[in-house]
Amino acid sequence: MPSKSEKNLAIAFAAESKAAARNSAFAQKAEKDGYPQIARLFRAVADAESVHARRYLLLMRGKIGATEENLEAAFQNEIKANVDEYPPLIKDAMEEGLKQVERAFSQSRDVENTHAELYKKAMNDMLSDRQTEYYVCQVCGYIAEDSPPENCPVCGAVKGKFKKVG
Repeated sequence: MPSKSEKNLAIAFAAESKAAARNSAFAQKAEKDGYPQIARLFRAVADAESVHARRYLLLMRGKIGATEENLEAAFQNEIKANVDEYPPLIKDAMEEGLKQVERAFSQSRDVENTHAELYKKAMNDMLSDRQTEYYVCQVCGYIAEDSPPENCPVCGAVKGKFKKVG
């Protein structure tokens, strides 16, 4: 049974991870609204919150293993999200008539499947030391290998919406 501190680390990790994502979104909006200084502040705070989250994750026993174990865990997490977590979210959004929410959940589910495929491929590629470039669709999160497609196969976003991750 986990101790109070182990439970608290998990809570703090989740909170800091959410804060990092939220502040990154705030930075994008501030940039779009013409406030570059505020955007920089939001990005700096997002980065700081990510530092906190990583620190807590590292302190959580058994959460980070050898790279091979981490790839397997990441693969299993993507499958779980695709099979167990997104279907009820999609169903609820559909029942409530929230088309945009339903589409966001459906696209995320589809992207989780491609993430699982990438992890599986990476497990095989570790042996061959293959180097791959990755491009992330900034609309739905789809990841393309080696070069961005003309249009995202999940959401249809144009090539210019892909960001190279290095």
